[in-house]
Amino acid sequence: MNSAMSEINLVASCGINCGICLGHLREKNRCDGCRIKPAITFKSIDRCVIRNCLYLKETSSGFCYECEKYPCQRLKQLDKRYRTRYSVSVISNLNSIKSTGLKMFVESEIKKWTCINCGATLCVHREDCLRCGSTRNDK
Repeated sequence: MNSAMSEINLVASCGINCGICLGHLREKNRCDGCRIKPAITFKSIDRCVIRNCLYLKETSSGFCYECEKYPCQRLKQLDKRYRTRYSVSVISNLNSIKSTGLKMFVESEIKKWTCINCGATLCVHREDCLRCGSTRNDK
């Protein structure tokens, strides 16, 4: 299986790429992402309003873009927080998944979030590469 296919399950229903989250990238108490039932249950995942949304459960894709209330107020708030803090739009991510498909989205994410110096996965929550310390090239 290629790396793009192995990362597909790391895209949350809300459009967050869990593969670039510090919770997933860290070695201790590593989170497997929102769409995979983790061996260690994280309270933040269990309490997530979007993950537990009744409307989301009615979608065939499992993504918010298919919901009749898309984009809902909760998703708009999440999008604003991620755009402000990390320059990432979950709504843009969802629109991309809807238009080009999950596989193409993940392939573009791998290119965007790979350190050009050492090849490690970059973290959305950090300015520098966790492995080599070089500054992310998207800032």
